[in-house]
Amino acid sequence: MKGHDDQPEGLAELLNAVAGRLRKVDLRLIDEIREMWPHIVEPVIAQHCRPEFVKNGVLLVSVPSGAFAQRVTSLAPTILAGFATLGERAPNAVRTVLKDP
Repeated sequence: MKGHDDQPEGLAELLNAVAGRLRKVDLRLIDEIREMWPHIVEPVIAQHCRPEFVKNGVLLVSVPSGAFAQRVTSLAPTILAGFATLGERAPNAVRTVLKDP
């Protein structure tokens, strides 16, 4: 936080500070992952599957079917390697969940 009276300069800075303090789910991290997602996976995967959150190093990806779940699972090493640029915040495992119809 900046300023002489230790007050945030704007809403964006305040939200960043709050999001950074969340220990279970880092909202900034999932935003970064969603931005990177289409560059890491195949276009059809990017279109139909969505990174939902990272908790305890596990990236949860919602998928529309079992076939997509299998594909995402088989691509897990490639997906994790793609997020390596995130450093210590990078997920270390991928899990899928079927999204509601």
